[in-house]
Amino acid sequence: MKRGTERHPYGGGHTGGYDARCGKGVRLTGEIREMKRFVWCFVVFCLGIFVVPPAAAQAQGSKDTVTMEEVVVTATRDREDIRNVPANVTLITAEDIQQAGATSMVEVLEKLGSINVRTYSGNPSQASIDLRGFGGDNPYGKTLVMLDGRRLNRPDMASVNWLQIPVGTIERIEVVRGGGSVLYGDGAVAGVINIITKAGSGRPKAEASIITGSYGLHDEQIGISGSEGRLTYALNGENQKTFGYRDRSRFSSRGAGIDLNYDADDFWNVSLGLSYNETEFDLPGSLTKTQYEENRRQAGNPDDEGLNDYLNANLVAEAFIGEHGILSVNVLYGSKDITADYASFLSYSVVDVDTYGIMPKYIFEKDLFGHNNKLVCGLDYYYEDVDKDGFNDRDKMSKKNSAQLCRESFGFYVRDELYVFDDLILALGYRHERAKIQGHESQADGTGIFDEQKIHQGEAFESALTWLVGEKSKFFVKYATVYRYPFLDEQASYYGYAWDSFLTDLEKEKGVTYEAGATFHPAKDLRIGLTLFKIDMQDEIVPNAFWVNENLDKTRHEGAEFDISYVLKNWAELYGNVTYHNAEFRNGTHAGNTVPLVPKTMVNAGLAIYLPGHLELRPEMKYIGTSYQGGDNSNTAEKIDRHTTFDMFLFYRPEPTENCRFSAFVGVENLTDEKHAFINYGGYYPLPGITVKGGISIGF
Repeated sequence: MKRGTERHPYGGGHTGGYDARCGKGVRLTGEIREMKRFVWCFVVFCLGIFVVPPAAAQAQGSKDTVTMEEVVVTATRDREDIRNVPANVTLITAEDIQQAGATSMVEVLEKLGSINVRTYSGNPSQASIDLRGFGGDNPYGKTLVMLDGRRLNRPDMASVNWLQIPVGTIERIEVVRGGGSVLYGDGAVAGVINIITKAGSGRPKAEASIITGSYGLHDEQIGISGSEGRLTYALNGENQKTFGYRDRSRFSSRGAGIDLNYDADDFWNVSLGLSYNETEFDLPGSLTKTQYEENRRQAGNPDDEGLNDYLNANLVAEAFIGEHGILSVNVLYGSKDITADYASFLSYSVVDVDTYGIMPKYIFEKDLFGHNNKLVCGLDYYYEDVDKDGFNDRDKMSKKNSAQLCRESFGFYVRDELYVFDDLILALGYRHERAKIQGHESQADGTGIFDEQKIHQGEAFESALTWLVGEKSKFFVKYATVYRYPFLDEQASYYGYAWDSFLTDLEKEKGVTYEAGATFHPAKDLRIGLTLFKIDMQDEIVPNAFWVNENLDKTRHEGAEFDISYVLKNWAELYGNVTYHNAEFRNGTHAGNTVPLVPKTMVNAGLAIYLPGHLELRPEMKYIGTSYQGGDNSNTAEKIDRHTTFDMFLFYRPEPTENCRFSAFVGVENLTDEKHAFINYGGYYPLPGITVKGGISIGF
């Protein structure tokens, strides 16, 4: 644990007061926050009532649905055929999510190649994603997570709230592995995950589903979508709750959202997305080895819990200027109100995080000297503001300290794709970005602790070649540089302790990535993918012997990603992936040692068997190899054991009628009741045992 950073094992530092320089006003009281929630939900549902036509109405002049199964937008910030992208890309559709019986984003992502999920509570609340071996103590800033192109990563060291994204609202998930700093800047070191929500089309449609299962799980979702003339709409709501596998591991999540798109004419359109989510969760804490062996379901802390409120707005305007290209502007706002009561650390805080962004983008596609050429360029401006009030008690009557921090970044990027030949694509890209981090902290009596700022300069390059072979296959090679700015609670310690300070000498992390890959289609229904990669990072931020953050260790992350799918005519489909990771320190006192929390081998495999009577049986397995426990940079402590879990699902999907669609499923996760725990700094965090769940979905 870093001294002064107070990195709780639940996902990071916890931060929020008033400071004119960081653009904040008076802190919201509990009553105002409640009013804020109510007003937001009221606005969302009123928009749905007044804008969405009755379900019985018929759409006029609606557009045909655009099929996106082979097209992604994340890899190049424009629509692009997956085959043309110089990266290992996975596309998960809404149908894939439904077939998996998933109730959260975490359940979807943990089955993908090169992704390892860690959770301290045994449920999706505050889970962290490790992509391409960037496990360690801090995986939060190495993978960029977006919702409809908007960043979800927090500016402080904490995980994404995956529960703010109801799976019923998802149209598709695009996972692009590899360095993405040219297009997305800070944080896109290991890759980018973009969650894209559903848009309406055609006649009004309504969908509702309910899932129930072990440990008090229930999840209800409802959605309405369609179009009316040039207006498309999608309205959704979800309520999810579970008591959790362990004592004090319950969570509940409630949310609503609306997406509107208006095609004014053939020259421009505008879209607006609004969403709200409230998540409450307990944190059961770690167990000693003795406690784990006695009763793995018991809680290990006295009374730790949290409450998160998320409000998001995203406005996009596009102008189509004929042969001169496409110009778009994305304006966004996000608000996070976070209450963290961690009695086991005597830490009680209220945090406000506000994010503002504006991102103009220009796309110009035209032949260059007789060769197809596409240019994408743009500007990204973000302003992120964190206000933290720390208290000495749960009732928050005795104030400990106040801190105000903000990060302002401005960057421009350009990326060009040139078809050197009809089957050979050359991509070149460059980005320059400037980020300013400011911070101020004071004690409860107003005594100042620090008032500092730090400016970071980010620069990234990218070059890639993609060779298209036959009708479906491809080979690619890619070189890119990447960078990550320090989190606010890495740049500064602001918890009211005597050692709190702003580290003006702490620099950004940077690295170089190399990868080569191929996708083969040796037979009509057989697909094979293989990617090799190496990522060399320097100026990694780690605590020194005095537990002060410094740029010390270099690391290397290298490995191979293999995936396969094979359709056996109309009766079965085989699919799976194998990942090998080798992550090690390259200098310092731990040179040559393995980075903790990175398993060398991971395997996912499944088989979909299509049975008579519209039934589908889907057995799946997941294997995760051994790794060193969190904090064990010397590689001398007890290892985390390998483990294998098996899931089994049975689906019933009758042929839909003209006006009605129905499906149902029942399944068992961890069928063999595998006993396993994630270990961090000697503490055991048990994963759930055998879990049964089932559900139904109906649409009309």
